[in-house]
Amino acid sequence: MPSTIVHMAFAALIAAALLGRSFDRKSMVIVLGAVGIIDFDSFIPLVIGFGHRAIFHNLLIPVLGAVLVVADVYIREESVLLKRWGRWGVRVAWVAILCYAFAGVLLDMTDGVVNLLWPVHDQFYTLSGQIELSDQRGLVQTFIEWGGEDGAPAPEAVGSTEEVDITTGVDPGGPATPDEDPERIFPVIGATWELLVVVTGTFVTAARFQLDERPEK
Repeated sequence: MPSTIVHMAFAALIAAALLGRSFDRKSMVIVLGAVGIIDFDSFIPLVIGFGHRAIFHNLLIPVLGAVLVVADVYIREESVLLKRWGRWGVRVAWVAILCYAFAGVLLDMTDGVVNLLWPVHDQFYTLSGQIELSDQRGLVQTFIEWGGEDGAPAPEAVGSTEEVDITTGVDPGGPATPDEDPERIFPVIGATWELLVVVTGTFVTAARFQLDERPEK
């Protein structure tokens, strides 16, 4: 499962590409904060027994955010976003929503499980597979299954919040024996590609700040 650092580095790459003239320290704090807060649902199971990869790890939150932005900017007679923050605020809002969905929620689904539609539909999903071009079988993909009853492609369902127990450094689960102190592991970098994302995201963001601060000749 990618760590919060990996999520934020990926979000920084997206933000550096999409913020355009709205790219500044304030906009980056907002975007990275929106992505970083997702993993705070790891603390919720300490209170209610479940919640990690569900309460904040779902697509209903960014969808609701998108609906609110559309309603405010395109339907209301006077937009709060435009009035207070102008086009800067609208661009930052859209980029934050996009990063929440892709750099936050969906990235976890590629290397773990997320409860995509919680609380409307309590089911964890994971997405894994590959795409390859064969001289005998043509283009082959194994990411989605096409054999469902409704004929629609779907990621693999792995269980509900009652069936799936996700351990974290905050909530490592019960010890194997009463005298055992469970090890608390907080992932930072779990794979080479994660290291590459962190290094690239950090470098690109720093370079973008440096380039934007240079006066044009």
